[in-house]
Amino acid sequence: MRAQQILLQSLAELPQGPTAIAYSGGLDSSALLHMAAASGRKLYAFHIHHGLSPNADAWEAHARAECERLNIAFASRRVTLDDRSEASARKARYAALGALCTEHSVHLLLTAHHLDDQAETILLQLLRGAGPAGMSGMDAFNRAPTLLGTPDVLLARPLLQASRAELEDYVRENAIAYIEDESNADTRYARNALRHEVMPRLAEAFPGYQERFARSARHAQSAQRLLTEQAAEDLRACLAGEDSLDMAKVRTLSADRTSNLLRHWFAERGIRLPSASWLAEMQEQALTARDDANLKVTHPDCEVRRHRDRLYLVPRKPEADAGQRASFRWNGEGSIDFPAFGGTLHVELAPVGLDPDWLRQQMLTIELRKGGEKLKPARNRPTRTLKQHYQTLGIPAWERERLPMVSIPGDILYAAGIGMDCRKLSSGAGHRLVFRWETK
Repeated sequence: MRAQQILLQSLAELPQGPTAIAYSGGLDSSALLHMAAASGRKLYAFHIHHGLSPNADAWEAHARAECERLNIAFASRRVTLDDRSEASARKARYAALGALCTEHSVHLLLTAHHLDDQAETILLQLLRGAGPAGMSGMDAFNRAPTLLGTPDVLLARPLLQASRAELEDYVRENAIAYIEDESNADTRYARNALRHEVMPRLAEAFPGYQERFARSARHAQSAQRLLTEQAAEDLRACLAGEDSLDMAKVRTLSADRTSNLLRHWFAERGIRLPSASWLAEMQEQALTARDDANLKVTHPDCEVRRHRDRLYLVPRKPEADAGQRASFRWNGEGSIDFPAFGGTLHVELAPVGLDPDWLRQQMLTIELRKGGEKLKPARNRPTRTLKQHYQTLGIPAWERERLPMVSIPGDILYAAGIGMDCRKLSSGAGHRLVFRWETK
């Protein structure tokens, strides 16, 4: 049959070795399992128990029994969902499948997505207002480390060129038993609404529309590849070091190329984009904010910051508490951890520094700056505020907020990111000590 020919041809183009099948027990995955059983590969069937249906235990038992009958290795995993949404179930399912692949040293995972699934995916993306990336639909194979939790597993969809009708014919003619998930008939879910109410009407008015949708997806994939190549080239040209963009160079690009660049940069950093409107607003602020503005655009995964006309993606952290402080004594330690301040204070030997005997007698305080504090880093340099020192050193505002200072009553001894205050330092016959702050 055509569906089996499509599968065997697809498998011939995929890596050899142990192969896993995402096996729910439904019609599609049952067809895939039985067709793959004739491929000669070492097969595993992985079943995910979501616990959403009162019939879930029976489905798991059916899947296990069918694999025993076919002499296919079977493993199941029960997952706990954040909520009962499609998105939550999908996220948990793929994470569990990735974990099972890792546990069984399997590097190829097959799913039973077919031509009609591809058409549904494209329609859903259209309804969401997706661009070329969304319109590309599902790839025949790809790596999805954020979805599977590992970069070592290739996710393949060998039946993308087969229709649902062809799979139904295969299951019927081979008398394959399968389960029916009652949730598949619930049209409150967007995909089910398309499948039961929209797609049949499309098939009546436009026979063979699935193949044309698939062709459009291939065109979109080609367009997206060109956009990605352009974005990668622009990113290389606009990168300032490894962690920021040179906004002067970004401004030479058109608005469309800038959007394309930013999307690619976020993707390269593993950061998802909340929405097109969020990207447009962030782009506008990044390009037009005053040079002295402390730009901060909040993102669910990070903060977008600008400093000295460079754009940074900064991990999100709790707001620093300017009133936070802790008192301590130095008792000869080489380092002291301060988890509340997010780092470690190291005490190191130096030819010029603090007298160890004097330091042992002091009650020390570590705290974040409040504003106005001053420090003199060297005899031949002026006493200036910490803010002025940070500006001179080019330390961004969001880093300054978390850099602590160490002091005794009335005097600052050290400011992280700047150094020691020279007025308490000396040299002598014995060794001397200086502080160094390490952010964790």
